[in-house]
Amino acid sequence: MERIFTQEELPETARLFWEKFPDTAVFAFDGQMGAGKTTFIKALCTAKAVQDVTSSPTFSIINEYHYPGPSGGEARIYHLDLYRLRNEQEALDAGVEDCLYGGDVCFVEWPGIVTSLLPADTVLVQLETLPDQKRLLRAGPAFRK
Repeated sequence: MERIFTQEELPETARLFWEKFPDTAVFAFDGQMGAGKTTFIKALCTAKAVQDVTSSPTFSIINEYHYPGPSGGEARIYHLDLYRLRNEQEALDAGVEDCLYGGDVCFVEWPGIVTSLLPADTVLVQLETLPDQKRLLRAGPAFRK
């Protein structure tokens, strides 16, 4: 998936994203600071009807959100921000592996520290800042082991 979008087009971009990746569980978000990773994740949560307050888990490392599941129950999204972690062991100690392999949707910001832990079917989501406040989104398979 590749798409250039504006802030106003963010909800539509999130909807199209879920159409492209309806059954994917783990998404690794890459982009410079300020590229819009957290903003896009918030839009993805809104598109899934998450009722929880979504925010960057920079200090908490992991946030958990809930949304109506496809079969009528409640489903979970884990939002991980690994920016402040120094190494893979700190990620393991924080419980990252449980989120990655629990079967729930998992958004991982700053995934570089846990690349070796990511499932083989992880989707890499790259965001890039363009002129005129636009963003370039590229998403697709990336972490083949």
